[in-house]
Amino acid sequence: MAAKTADAGLEERWRDILSVHARTMCEIDRVLHPHGLGASDFEVLDMLASAAPEEGEQCRVQNLVGRVHLSQSALSRLIGRLEKDGLVERSVCAEDRRGVYVALTGKGRDLHAEVLPLQRDVLARMLGG
Repeated sequence: MAAKTADAGLEERWRDILSVHARTMCEIDRVLHPHGLGASDFEVLDMLASAAPEEGEQCRVQNLVGRVHLSQSALSRLIGRLEKDGLVERSVCAEDRRGVYVALTGKGRDLHAEVLPLQRDVLARMLGG
């Protein structure tokens, strides 16, 4: 009986985590929508801003794959949309033609700075921080 109780407790905790995640992502989507971004778009911009803090610094796309909760193909499509909107630039690695780099543009850096407080406010409200 104790195993069933432990399993039920784990399942309940897991469902609570999923619920908080879903509500938080929906709220981030809602506050960023007027700025033309979704939660996943912001996550990529935020990671690029952190990984390449100087203007023109690049990040290898492969390094983002393990950090965002998207498949490699979904991440590529998202980066394509961000590139189309002028927020990032992609380039091919000269040493390894299979490698692709991505960097924030000035427009992307400015938009990230503008919406960062909105996203952080949502995290503080939803996660009690």
